Amino acid sequence: TRLLDEAGVPFIHVGDTVTDFKNPANDPLPGYKKVRPLVYCGLYPVNAKDFPFLREALEKLELSDSSFTYEPESSVSFGFGFRCGFLGLLHMEIVQERPEREYNLNLIATTPSVVYKVKKRTGEEVEIENPSKLPPSQEIEDIEEPYIRAFIITPADSLGSVMQLSQERRGIYKSTEYLDPQRAMLVYEFPLSEIIVDFYDKIKSMTKGYGSLDYEFKGYSPSELVKLDI
Repeated sequence: TRLLDEAGVPFIHVGDTVTDFKNPANDPLPGYKKVRPLVYCGLYPVNAKDFPFLREALEKLELSDSSFTYEPESSVSFGFGFRCGFLGLLHMEIVQERPEREYNLNLIATTPSVVYKVKKRTGEEVEIENPSKLPPSQEIEDIEEPYIRAFIITPADSLGSVMQLSQERRGIYKSTEYLDPQRAMLVYEFPLSEIIVDFYDKIKSMTKGYGSLDYEFKGYSPSELVKLDI
């Protein structure tokens, strides 16, 4: 039995039910479902000759981390690499770090992006993790993007600047709770795409290092979005 396809991507994943060919099970074991990544980015080797080593590193990494996904892709700028999916920003940072440390690879990581849900005029729904795969605008009925509920803890004297930043990032204000006279917790709902690049760094800068950010996935909501070709 082959465990990998021609591109090196596994056929079998954690949670799959393995059964006998001659006497198969009637139903798969319950309780398992495929984990859906929320954040995507591309990983490319700096040296093109390291591509086979990167593929081997990701194969081994996926065996121990069922929430990590990858598929081969190519870029005009970077050559051959992989489009990788992660549960969140911390997961992405860990996965990027491991091939570099454990396999001594020099990698280029593209700007992280999120998965959009596109409803076509024909009624078909598709998930887009790369803008290049977006259907023509005349075929699109609606586009939904992932939203998160964010909990921002900030010193009281930085409250105004943090709220202004949140408004600039399309944040939807929900509530303010004072934890003590010097600290407040802001609750906002954000499009995930607005916070995955530098939002946390700006919070830290505005609060002189005392601010913190936590978030939970809320779901998908319709948005007015277009693709910009440069």
